[in-house]
Amino acid sequence: MSKKIAVIHGPNLNLLGERETSIYGNIGFEAINNEIIAHAKSIGITATVFQSNSEGAIIDFIQSVRNTTDGIVINAGAYTHYSIAIRDALASLKIPVVEVHCSNVYAREEFRKTSVLSPIVAGVIVGFGKESYTLAVDAIKNLI
Repeated sequence: MSKKIAVIHGPNLNLLGERETSIYGNIGFEAINNEIIAHAKSIGITATVFQSNSEGAIIDFIQSVRNTTDGIVINAGAYTHYSIAIRDALASLKIPVVEVHCSNVYAREEFRKTSVLSPIVAGVIVGFGKESYTLAVDAIKNLI
């Protein structure tokens, strides 16, 4: 049976390819999602992709997949730095979670260097652009 993962994009990530291309690159959001899904499929995983600018919608999605998915890859965007609610939703899971950031958050503004999610996830991948997602999919496969 194929393993299932959920890939969650937080606020403003739907603007990848348009937003701050010097930091995030010029590959569009849909193209990145297509690459994630294709890569996951190539290693025997079914990936569901979800994006929301709303903290509550992200929490609702996490809760909705908690019993039907084998792992989660999350780029919580700005929520990474302060959303205790998303942290608590992820901490309640019994499946592995990998945190992702396209940019190297440690080479950016000071506030980006703090993640409230990092202490409760299996690992963090930062700084590899869109490849951060495929690296995270590989990591999840190894964890499940």
